Amino acid sequence: MDIIFYIVNTVLTILYVVIPLFLIVAYVTYSERKIIGFMQSRMGPTRVGPAGLLQPIADVLKLVSKEIIIPTNANKAIFLTAPMLMLVPSLLVWSVIPLSEYFIISNINAGLLFILALTSLSVYGVILAGWASNSKYAFLGSMRSAAQIIAYEIAMGFALVGVLMLSGSLNLQVIIQEQSGSIFTWYWVPLFPLFLIYFIAGVAETNRAPFDVSEGESEIVAGFHVEYSGMAFAMFFLAEYMNLILISILSSILFFGGWLSPFQGTFLDSYLSFIPGFVWLSAKTIIFVFIFLWLRATLPRYRYDQIMRLGWKVFLPITFFWLTVIGILIYLEYLPL
Repeated sequence: MDIIFYIVNTVLTILYVVIPLFLIVAYVTYSERKIIGFMQSRMGPTRVGPAGLLQPIADVLKLVSKEIIIPTNANKAIFLTAPMLMLVPSLLVWSVIPLSEYFIISNINAGLLFILALTSLSVYGVILAGWASNSKYAFLGSMRSAAQIIAYEIAMGFALVGVLMLSGSLNLQVIIQEQSGSIFTWYWVPLFPLFLIYFIAGVAETNRAPFDVSEGESEIVAGFHVEYSGMAFAMFFLAEYMNLILISILSSILFFGGWLSPFQGTFLDSYLSFIPGFVWLSAKTIIFVFIFLWLRATLPRYRYDQIMRLGWKVFLPITFFWLTVIGILIYLEYLPL
């Protein structure tokens, strides 16, 4: 009986995270179209529902009802496995994200390592999707994307080493608690260069503008998912936006105190103590999501060689240098552990 209760409780907890996550992804796409429309003096979605609010639902129904067309010479098994290889890691990662002081699906001690391992898996989905499609455009897009992800994954990993050095833990709840005190005890202060590198590398990891060379419409149509349609395409779409939200929420947790109040240590803290931590975490995450959308509306696409140069010749040396600085400051006891 206890086992049944445990299984039911676990399934309900997972659904409690996954269902809102799908809704959030749907309305991030709506927000993106509205915000970019506003920035470009357009209206954005207006037709389906009041102010176009039902547009994401219409898009989902359209994708679900479309046929999955498999190219004649494609490797069918790998072609259908690739979207799952993209989506499943994007979902699993959320099991170790602390959404508040009290709510986390699995509070494991190696949470940060778990996230790094799973986010690295998406590169296999990208390569397999490009290769199995048996299309030159898809294969070129997947090669570009894989090279880009690998280049920025290293810089991202080293940026997180700075957080590990200061917190002394891979547990995300502990990392947040170690930042407790005030807005100036959050890790963005000593690790500001690493935060910038982490966030920009996150934009590159998710293949978002201005790093979206893998789907450069003017050069190689839609990149590695050019041959996909229907639900298979929807899985790539879901994975991209889930990763966008993940990078935003991780930036909030690792560098901006997660669910901690920004008014901690001030006279306002006692007046605002009724606001739950989840609200503060959501507000910080929304700001980072908005920056993602802002970048897409503002910046032109980088050339492929510029992206590679930035990852290998700029970000990597800066992370090494700043980690050395942090190490020296910790050794000299200028930074508390």
